[in-house]
Amino acid sequence: MTTGPVHTGEPNDRDLDDFVRSLRESGVDLLVGTALDFAGVTRSKGVPVRRLPSFASSGMGASPSWVVFCADNGIAFTPGIGVSGDLRLRLDPAMVRPIGDGMAWGPTSYHEQSGERSSLCARGRLFDLEGRLDTLGLTAQMGAELEFTLIAPDGSRLGRSPWAAYGMHSVVAQRAFLTDLTRTLEEAQVGAEQIHAEYGTDQFEVSLAPLPPVEMADTAVLTRILIGLVAARHDLAPSFSPLTFVGGSGNGMHLHLSLARDGRNVFGTGDGPHGITSEGGSAIGGVLAGLPDLLAVYAGSVVSSLRLTPGSWSGAAACWGLENREAALRFLAGTPGNPHGANIELKIVDPSANLYLATAGLLGSALDGIARALPLPAEVAGNPADAEDAALIRLDAEPSAALDRLASSALAEQLFGADIVEGAVAVRRHELDVFAGSTPEEITAALRLAWS
Repeated sequence: MTTGPVHTGEPNDRDLDDFVRSLRESGVDLLVGTALDFAGVTRSKGVPVRRLPSFASSGMGASPSWVVFCADNGIAFTPGIGVSGDLRLRLDPAMVRPIGDGMAWGPTSYHEQSGERSSLCARGRLFDLEGRLDTLGLTAQMGAELEFTLIAPDGSRLGRSPWAAYGMHSVVAQRAFLTDLTRTLEEAQVGAEQIHAEYGTDQFEVSLAPLPPVEMADTAVLTRILIGLVAARHDLAPSFSPLTFVGGSGNGMHLHLSLARDGRNVFGTGDGPHGITSEGGSAIGGVLAGLPDLLAVYAGSVVSSLRLTPGSWSGAAACWGLENREAALRFLAGTPGNPHGANIELKIVDPSANLYLATAGLLGSALDGIARALPLPAEVAGNPADAEDAALIRLDAEPSAALDRLASSALAEQLFGADIVEGAVAVRRHELDVFAGSTPEEITAALRLAWS
């Protein structure tokens, strides 16, 4: 199914002319519009800033094969996506903002030549789900935590002083990068709430403030671009690979979700465990029920399974628990220490995911659980590996099996549409074929900068 344009708050032509003038006066020359392919890689089209109105109305041309570009730059053609045809990347001017170095950025959506949105547009599917919230009487806020590892531009380790996990020593060592990043994020109006050293060597995290789903995903894409831009100024590169180096810590892209009905948080205003309402319990049940089918969307790259291991805080168990960092779904209660209120965090998502699809998967599976009035599953309070049913709740992260489940999933087809599912499966199968027989060291080395 396709719908019309999905721009948010699109200004009229005169407003766009004024906007272009203001961008040029602020030193912007190049306007870059981005789109994510099904491999999770950020692709872009650039135009002189004077062409912003055309970018927003008629769009810039892109082959349908753009969505099935692969992390190794191969192309995973499908029966419906070949060498013929043309899509238009239409800029959302409401999200355009300067990003420094003479550039401005904005997200795009895929459209047909006729103007209708393409059935291949992941951002558009997320818009559809966000629109469903109104009809259901719900509102949603979502957040993201972006982990990355700083490396040399050639992909090698930095090889600097010993690392202190979460340590001030680590912050001081990269203070020039971190202060520049903080300034750049503030100037771009990105609501960063935390910027800190992580557990792994040369690993950092940027946490973003809650926003409506599409705006959150757009902002997270922008944040990753800005991290790369700032890193380049300091002769560094950020690796957003799920596992940068074998034996090191994995990078996650954790997604948070809160839902409210009539202003009341469904995860914190009820009489269930930790204040969970019956709707909140159903939402949790829906997310957990959808994990097997959607795992290849959340963490489907050939690198992802190397990260999803017990004991790594990657959420490799299909369960939920209060502040349980080994559970796929961590529950955060509404306490004085949690100013944003009760919410759920899906820990298995990694930076190789198409962020729009992963966000749609989390939101959509929660809504599916509410629609089916699923019960709240039993909570796992400790380490899932020590639970009596540990073998049953451990996620099956074997890539081929995860792709088989996605390909045959009624839930995935309902949330994303058949065309997106077919393309996403083809892209990940291409990765498996290309790297069949490769060692983890060879895989991580080849794709260390693929998502940067």
